[in-house]
Amino acid sequence: MASRLNPYLHFGGDARQALEFYQEVFGGELVLNTYGSFGQAEGGPQADMIMHGMLETPSGFTLMGADSPTGADSAPVFTYSVSLSGDDDTELRGYWEKLSAGGQVSVPLDKQMWGDVFGMCTDRFGVPWMVNISEPRG
Repeated sequence: MASRLNPYLHFGGDARQALEFYQEVFGGELVLNTYGSFGQAEGGPQADMIMHGMLETPSGFTLMGADSPTGADSAPVFTYSVSLSGDDDTELRGYWEKLSAGGQVSVPLDKQMWGDVFGMCTDRFGVPWMVNISEPRG
């Protein structure tokens, strides 16, 4: 396998719902492992929390995520955005519609001064996203 770079997102108890949501947005295969399935927190409140989740999509995207253990700061502070870019207008607008639904749009998806269509939103799980649609090169 070639090296790859992909986001690893941390959640405060709703990683399962978030990763299942991203599977609805992007499609693909989702594997979820709980703390309990690794013998940690058996029978405790963390048993059903996600220790590690990975979504691999047909487009080649990989998203990973987990719940922060109980007692850890459960309100992640995001100092990044996950960026989607390309020239497939239909595909990227579809992602935008799903990611921004129920979230907060900070920059509406619209033509920008550099010529691309761009928008920024924070999804309903608090993860910031940027979508940039360029003109097809050809």
